[in-house]
Amino acid sequence: MPDRQRPTALPKYVQIAEMLIRDIAAGRLADGARLPPERELSQTLNTAVGTLRKALDLLVEKSLLERVQGSGNYVRARADVPSIYSFLRIERLQGGGLPTAEVLSIDQMVAPREARFSSPNGFRFRRLRFMDRIPAAMEEIWLDCAVTDVVDEDAVSESLYLYYSEVLGVVITSAEDRINVGSVPNWVDPRFGLRAGEIAGYIERTGRSHTGETVEYSRTWFDPNQINYVSRLGKT
Repeated sequence: MPDRQRPTALPKYVQIAEMLIRDIAAGRLADGARLPPERELSQTLNTAVGTLRKALDLLVEKSLLERVQGSGNYVRARADVPSIYSFLRIERLQGGGLPTAEVLSIDQMVAPREARFSSPNGFRFRRLRFMDRIPAAMEEIWLDCAVTDVVDEDAVSESLYLYYSEVLGVVITSAEDRINVGSVPNWVDPRFGLRAGEIAGYIERTGRSHTGETVEYSRTWFDPNQINYVSRLGKT
């Protein structure tokens, strides 16, 4: 079945919509470009035509796509489009790419000092991040226990920000990233392209809610052979 997916995965049509949004932002789909016919595009994406149409409907709602009767679907590029992955700054080397993630562990424990949470404890999520199904990054994400005293592991989706907002009622409204290089941690998943101790790209992020309080702290080690860190400013 082409639309089979893991229980924690986002719905397939949402994944496709997010992939197209990222491709538009990266310039891989230029303003005014005509998408391939829906049946052809659904085959390329290995999904049902109905699923693809639901994804395209989302882009129409966001004014990123215009349907021209008898002609096709045309890209209408815009800046600052709301997206589940608006805060995700890593992309394939050629730009864009579909982000997915696999949770390796969830533990409640003393948070690192660097997190500067209001609570001494946090929930630690360790994940393997994929980009277009390629293992691309190792993630260690901490959530302040002041936000919640329980995490429903069955409800945690590939987008933690979506879980925060829909389940916990917490929205990350701003984030500060510090980019450097770092050694791959010893808990690295064997599927990752780099081994423990090897040098990787490194992102340290502090995420804040609308009140300005730090509610999330994360560390990401990414494979520069697979992805870049990309931040776009102004009009593209």
